[in-house]
Amino acid sequence: MLNQVLHPAKEAKSLPTLLIVHGLFGSARNWGAIARNLSGPRDVVTVDQRNHGESPRGATQSYPDMAADLAQVIEALGAPVDLLGHSMGGKAAMQLALTRPELIRRLVVADIAPVAYNHDQSGHIAAMRGLDLTDLARRQEADRRLALTVEDPALRAFFLQSLDLKAQPPRWRLNHDVLEAEMDKIIGWPGTTGSFPGATLFLTGADSHYVRPEHRAAIKAQFPKARFAKLPGAGHWLHADRPREFEETVRVFLAASASD
Repeated sequence: MLNQVLHPAKEAKSLPTLLIVHGLFGSARNWGAIARNLSGPRDVVTVDQRNHGESPRGATQSYPDMAADLAQVIEALGAPVDLLGHSMGGKAAMQLALTRPELIRRLVVADIAPVAYNHDQSGHIAAMRGLDLTDLARRQEADRRLALTVEDPALRAFFLQSLDLKAQPPRWRLNHDVLEAEMDKIIGWPGTTGSFPGATLFLTGADSHYVRPEHRAAIKAQFPKARFAKLPGAGHWLHADRPREFEETVRVFLAASASD
C-alpha cells in the first residue's frame, strides 16, 4: 500500500477524510502545511504515489495503476472520501472518479485536464540523475550543484525535497528509471470513458496554461457538475504560489452542502 501521512482533525469530525495526491516528482511531505491547515473538522491524509517517496516501487506509472493504488488506500480509510489531486495526481484522481465514483464524495482537480499533453519531463530526470552525490551532505551544496543544469531556483528546491541526504550514500526518493520509461503515459491520458456524478472543482493558476478553454467541453462531458476557479498570481504549482488562497478555495468548496 502507498505510504501515508495522517494529519488528524483538530476538532470534532464533521466532514469526510480528505485524501491529497501529489504530482510528478512530488511527495506527501510537499503538502504537509496545507494538509495541517485543512484538518480542522476532518482527517487529512497525504500519500506518496508509487515510485515516489517511501511508497513501493512498481514497473508501471499508468493512470489505471495509480487509481488502483488510491482505491486501496480509500477502502482502508473508509469511503467515501474527498479527493484532491494536483497535476499527475489530478489525473490519477480523475481516473479513479470515472471508474470508482462510489469512493469519492467531492473532487478537486488542481491545474490539469483529462487530456494528453506534450510537456515531456525527461530532461528534469536527466538533471537529477546527473547531480554529483559524491561527499554531499548539505542541501545548500546540492542546490549549488543542481544549478549547473536547472536554472529555476523554485524547481531546484522542489526536486531537492526528494533527495535523501541522510542516507549513506545520498539517494533520490524517486524511481527515475520507471518514471522515464513511462513518461508517455504520465503526460498522456488513457481515454477513460464514463462520468463522475459528484461535485468537482477544477482549480487552476491564472498564469498556467494547463487547463485551456478548449478543454472545458471534454471536462463537462465527464464531470457534469464541474466548476471552474482560478487563483490570480499563481502558475502550475498554484498551491505553492498562493497557499493560503488555495486552502481557502478548497475549504469552501469541500464544506458546501450537497445541493451547492
